[in-house]
Amino acid sequence: MPHQAKAVLWVDDEAELLEPHRIFLRDKGFEVHTATNADDAAEMVRRRPFDLVLLDEQMPGTRGLEAMKELREIAPTIQIVMVTKSEEDGTLTEALAKNIAGYLVKPVTPRQVYAMVARLLEGPRIRQQAVARTFVDRFRAMQMESLRDLDWRGWIDRYLELVQWDLDLAAANEMGLHESLQGLFPELRRHFALFMNTAYPEWLANLGGDRPPLSIDIVGEFLMPVVRQERAAVFIVIDCLRLDQWKIIEPVIAPLFDIQTTHYFGVLPTATPYARNALFSGLFPNEIAARFPDWWGEREDETLNAHERDLLEAQLVEIGHKAPVKYDKISSSHDADELERRLANAIAPDGISAFVFNFVDLLTHGRSESAILYEVARDEIALRQLTLQWFRRSALFSVLQEAARRKVKVLVTSDHGSIHCHTPATVFAKRDATQNLRYKFGEDLRAEHPEYALLFKDEDALKLPRRGLGANTLLATGDSFFVYPTKLREYQSRYRGSFLHGGVTPEECILPVSLLTPRT
Repeated sequence: MPHQAKAVLWVDDEAELLEPHRIFLRDKGFEVHTATNADDAAEMVRRRPFDLVLLDEQMPGTRGLEAMKELREIAPTIQIVMVTKSEEDGTLTEALAKNIAGYLVKPVTPRQVYAMVARLLEGPRIRQQAVARTFVDRFRAMQMESLRDLDWRGWIDRYLELVQWDLDLAAANEMGLHESLQGLFPELRRHFALFMNTAYPEWLANLGGDRPPLSIDIVGEFLMPVVRQERAAVFIVIDCLRLDQWKIIEPVIAPLFDIQTTHYFGVLPTATPYARNALFSGLFPNEIAARFPDWWGEREDETLNAHERDLLEAQLVEIGHKAPVKYDKISSSHDADELERRLANAIAPDGISAFVFNFVDLLTHGRSESAILYEVARDEIALRQLTLQWFRRSALFSVLQEAARRKVKVLVTSDHGSIHCHTPATVFAKRDATQNLRYKFGEDLRAEHPEYALLFKDEDALKLPRRGLGANTLLATGDSFFVYPTKLREYQSRYRGSFLHGGVTPEECILPVSLLTPRT
């Protein structure tokens, strides 16, 4: 289908002087109409749609700024570029306050006008075409590249690249190419599980060897250098935030902070009791259970994370740094409102101000229980947009704004991600097996199809608390979720399409950790 020319209306009382500009724009493929006053322009906009209006500010009769109001009432979404001889700040400020699309100061050349018009009307299409061309070329190469020989750095790079393509293709509305990209993920997840099956136990067996940063390293390697250098630091953990969700909220933060992002691997299972406690304590789950038995009972409830502040303070003592700690966990709208009310005192002048925000985790879990949430957050793209909408009005953003105002550095990370699950994986287990959908502990555990899970028979290899003789650990891979043969239909209907965590995929394991330095 041929590309339809975009329609431009140029409103200027000196229309005869605009002919070179009109010819130039028409030669570039734009349809150009003219009006010599605001009244004629308004009538033309009533009769037919225009994509953009070039509006002279200093015309006889109705001023351009006054005409803008009338044009917007007729066509609320129309883009308007102000063209004026005035370089006064007041005129520019008034125009910007009315949300103009652009501002040109006479005299202007035909090429200057074309650059403005093309940017506003053709920019999205040009960028979309560029993204599509570049992706098609890269896609062929990615299909041919082997995943077998990637080390942990290679896995981070590959996953980062696919996440960025996911974001770029969705933003360009190239959904056909986006679907092609999604076709690469099953193979990516399969090879990632094979890699982690051997690499993860090797990292834990040789912590001094070549390994990625893990949950246990976040405080010591990333937070403490900031605390030692500065009087105060803010430490934020966003529960269940995936890398793509972080990247979509980064632009909102960028005007406030310089952002340096690196990546780490969450401990297994990628579930809150294990990953977040490891993050705050600097210890693996078996070490927490041995050192703090009163705080660790491996129950399947929220109380497993009831001692995060205590674990953080104990880690600081172990490190040898006596930094005072403030701690807030925001798990409800009431918590968020309370934090907003005392925002001025939420960040300590010295030491560490730690915050845990649970909204994203509550959203992913609540989606399985709510038909409305399920429709709103139907897939990864929708989940990202919902996360962005929440963030813009959240207490988390308020904390970041307060930190930026007070020039306090912030370390932001997540404890684990999530995966959009579609494949039920039948497991066989005894009655003592845990009920989690992406990881299970128990005797004689096995998956009907081994390609859907990793089986570990030695808890020590994963640094998990011992559960007795014969206890196994089963971790889901790919987009699978565990079901029992006796409850197959019930689990399928309830959990297919859910965002879950606890297993072994890049989405759950590879996580951002970002240092935010307030802009001067």
